[in-house]
Amino acid sequence: MFLGDSLTAGLGLATSQAYPALIQQRLDAASLDYEVVNAGVSGDTSAGGLARLDWALEGDVRILVVALGGNDALRALPTDQLKQNLATIIERAQARGITVVLAGMEAPPNFGRDYIVSFHKVYPELAGRYHVAFVPFLLQGVAGSDALNQRDGIHPTAEGARILADTVWAALQPLAKEEKRSGS
Repeated sequence: MFLGDSLTAGLGLATSQAYPALIQQRLDAASLDYEVVNAGVSGDTSAGGLARLDWALEGDVRILVVALGGNDALRALPTDQLKQNLATIIERAQARGITVVLAGMEAPPNFGRDYIVSFHKVYPELAGRYHVAFVPFLLQGVAGSDALNQRDGIHPTAEGARILADTVWAALQPLAKEEKRSGS
């Protein structure tokens, strides 16, 4: 299950080009029998993701990729709220025995250094506290590149989405293999 915002939903891309669909292709190629569910909603904040969590965790969810926070940053929402929302998402998933991957985000520079630093600290602190797999920055190698982003400068192109898939796959692949080995 991929719980995220427009970056996860694949805004501006064909459904098959969004990074969760590309992860599905990799799972299939590795003969790892998972069905990826893309629960990305454009405009979603961490609070919105938390509000949809119970729905997202219905069924036989084994791994939850949490990729929220970009819209919190764009709206300069308080980082303590972001941290609490993400912590609650992780806690609820772990209480159900679901493995969590946390994908980090960075705040844009226009809200000042204090906000940027505070925002940046949220993700590694949560990853350490809850011992979850961690992708430090979902948009690593993509953010700031005109060639890898759509005109808005925020949402990846199809090529940018392939890089996001590479980034997430590096954290997800060993977990998916371990889940299958343990027979969970």
